[in-house]
Amino acid sequence: MTVFPSLRPSVDLARRLGLGVALATTLGAAAIGSAHATDQADTASAGEPLKIGISAEPYPPFTYTSSDGDWTGFEIELAAAICEQMARECEITPTGWSGIIPSLKSGRIDMIMNSMSITEKRLQVIDFSDPYYYTPGAYVAARSLELDPPEGLDGLVLGVQSATTNATYARRALRDTGVDIRLYDQAEQVNRDLLSGRLDVILADEIAMVELTERNEAGDFEIKATAPHHAAYGEGVGIGLRQQDDALTEAVNAAIEQVNQDGTCTELSEKYFGTDVCVS
Repeated sequence: MTVFPSLRPSVDLARRLGLGVALATTLGAAAIGSAHATDQADTASAGEPLKIGISAEPYPPFTYTSSDGDWTGFEIELAAAICEQMARECEITPTGWSGIIPSLKSGRIDMIMNSMSITEKRLQVIDFSDPYYYTPGAYVAARSLELDPPEGLDGLVLGVQSATTNATYARRALRDTGVDIRLYDQAEQVNRDLLSGRLDVILADEIAMVELTERNEAGDFEIKATAPHHAAYGEGVGIGLRQQDDALTEAVNAAIEQVNQDGTCTELSEKYFGTDVCVS
């Protein structure tokens, strides 16, 4: 479990020292947090660390383990900044993706921060913060394959991670294209089957697919197209929260607003993706 105690080296100091937020992975809860976010955080069970749920399966460059075994990535560092703004001690709590919403509802974790899109279906069982980033789904296939989705998918085998917005999109928008859709529990399983030739094409978050195509073993693969905006993708990625945690939701939203206003989200986005995907 990655712990982010308060009053240890702050996120800004960690960046200046080149340590990253996985630094032993500490989240500062320094007094520089906005007064509004701090006041709201004090009303949201402030005595206990907030448990931030992420998928136990790495999802680079959003969440993954560094060479020393600590969790790092765009969302880990952004979580650090958000918790710092709330002046809260936080813990990264890896959880299987398929059980991450039940873990939130049961109280095992307090927040989900793992590229979870805000959709109508999910809003029936949990609440979300304001969105903090948005990217479309992207198709990846071999460079040698001429592909123009969705019509060009006929006869091909497409892999997608289950219980994701991309899987929902595939079921709703691609079922009549003639493509063979195969669902996987983990994103890396999809990637491996593409690289090994067991899949013709995959559909996943564009940022994650940029990272995949930059791997040495993926030199023969490229992004072919992005999926159009569709109701399956919702209105962006937000932090999942329990429906009754109104004070925490308000505190989180205030912190998200602050990391957007002070440029922290954009800075981290540029660091990990080379572009700004933050919703401001």
